[in-house]
Amino acid sequence: MTGAGGVPEQVRLARARLTRIVEPGWEPAGRWLREFGAVETARRIDAAAEGDDEPLPGVRAERWAGLVGRAREAPPPERDLTRAEGCGVRFVCPGDAEWPGQLDDLGDVRPLGLWVRGGPSLRMWALRSVAVVGARACTDYGVRMGASLGAGLAERGWVVVSGGAYGVDAAAHRGALGATGATVAVLACGVDRAYPRGHAQLIDRVAEQGLVVGELPPGDHPTPSRFILRNRVIAALTRGTVVVEAAYRSGALGTARWAQRLGRHAMGIPGPVTSSVSAGVHELLRKEGVLVTDAAEVVELVGEMGELAPERRGPVLSRDLLAPDAARVLAALPARGTRTVGELARGAGATEDEAIGRLYELRSLGFVERHGDGWQLTRQEFGSVFPEGGVP
Repeated sequence: MTGAGGVPEQVRLARARLTRIVEPGWEPAGRWLREFGAVETARRIDAAAEGDDEPLPGVRAERWAGLVGRAREAPPPERDLTRAEGCGVRFVCPGDAEWPGQLDDLGDVRPLGLWVRGGPSLRMWALRSVAVVGARACTDYGVRMGASLGAGLAERGWVVVSGGAYGVDAAAHRGALGATGATVAVLACGVDRAYPRGHAQLIDRVAEQGLVVGELPPGDHPTPSRFILRNRVIAALTRGTVVVEAAYRSGALGTARWAQRLGRHAMGIPGPVTSSVSAGVHELLRKEGVLVTDAAEVVELVGEMGELAPERRGPVLSRDLLAPDAARVLAALPARGTRTVGELARGAGATEDEAIGRLYELRSLGFVERHGDGWQLTRQEFGSVFPEGGVP
């Protein structure tokens, strides 16, 4: 018997059961699945719970005892799958058509499976997605930048992935939702419950318009270690991670480090150098992170060839449009006072005849004016060169 996507039902049941027994991202369990398969791994743990089998290799006795104790208390996987279905949640396994292949880059710490709430295909959405993460206790600047990135990426057809937490995560989700775009919340608890509780409405909105994803079965609760381990899933799902405000000790930086480890792009939004909440971002940028300032620059980095951000430059001044020889004569004029044709010719490296020709050209354009035998900048041009009134 097979489930959706061709995964045998017994494999799906075994993986669903193991999400009740094994902590997310535990490497020994990944090795067991690679060596023995999900069905045999679950069978041997259950057999040990009945006192009929030896421990699986590579685990200490006390840790094995903990797994066996969990197996005794865990409900049948059929109950979890039925409960999930009642909440509009499905369980996606490696081998399913919806499974995002980039999660396989995690190797032995790959999720056992993902509980998914929402209508779209996780695999299709993950193909064009960017993580936006950052400080929970962020500043108003962090909120503005998170929301701006979320909206800007969504408007460009990118899926915004974050963790559903307070601060930057919530701002990124809301930015994408406000732009009627696509967003995915990766939780460190069961996807049928909201954490933090104050985000119940936000998580429901994400589920209605996008996807809510997690490794833990329905009803399971978050722990500090589960938040940290959740970050590897956010990094692996996406093409790159953008960090908006993060102190030196920050889970958001952990997501960026996972992105770098997996060969994804790690990006950071700079903040004031005096801000402790941006200190971790600046450290990331000093090393291998890439500085970005808006959604266009993020897309230029993670997108396809030709998805370039607009060229950034200051305002074009009229003197920028002058021919080089005329510009040299203009540059030879001082901020105040006049210069003769001979002095200007020497300053510009030109003959007097050439200087005279350029000076009359500059006068017709409003750059200079003649006073007797001397030439000087017009008041208008002086103001454009020295707008604060200062003279070098």
